[in-house]
Amino acid sequence: MWLFPSNSSVTTGQSNGGNNRALLYLNVYDLAPINNYLYWFGLGIFHSGIEAHGLEYGFGAHEYPTSGVFEVEPRSCPGFFFRRSVLLGSTNMSRSEFRLFMEQLSQKYHGDTYHLIAKNCNHFTDEVCMQLTGKSIPGWVNRLARLVSGSFCNCLLPESIQVTAVRHLPDHPAYSDEFITGLRKVQKLGYFHYEF
Repeated sequence: MWLFPSNSSVTTGQSNGGNNRALLYLNVYDLAPINNYLYWFGLGIFHSGIEAHGLEYGFGAHEYPTSGVFEVEPRSCPGFFFRRSVLLGSTNMSRSEFRLFMEQLSQKYHGDTYHLIAKNCNHFTDEVCMQLTGKSIPGWVNRLARLVSGSFCNCLLPESIQVTAVRHLPDHPAYSDEFITGLRKVQKLGYFHYEF
């Protein structure tokens, strides 16, 4: 997992063999076992990342005022259960142009500004999709956050979710040992800061 911006500068003169067209996918992951039920009602607690040019880009929380944007192997984001990919469209950017685009966008998405409801990974992927295709990501991906924000339901959320950055995952018996182990691996990589 690599966080942006990288130490090496990306040049825009490189290309991928003359063919700059790349398909854009939204890779969607389950954050909670209850998604197996909520999904059929158009709801769920999801993580998402944008896949292009053989890499996946996502946004996550950490405690520092630096980029929370990261890149991983497609469909294998640590700590999450892959659900499905959605074809969003395509881009004519070369690999290096796309990486430069992501580095520039990452300046707006610092890890310490992450908020589960107001500025999460799905907001990031939606902005990428809007800038590159002119369309939003599918509504079901972030529907639960939209329903909770600005409604009376927000006061029902645990206090740990209402703070600016997610810092604690409450104990929950529905989380499997495998899920918790995955989250601990992600924590060690510096992606999220959860206290167990």
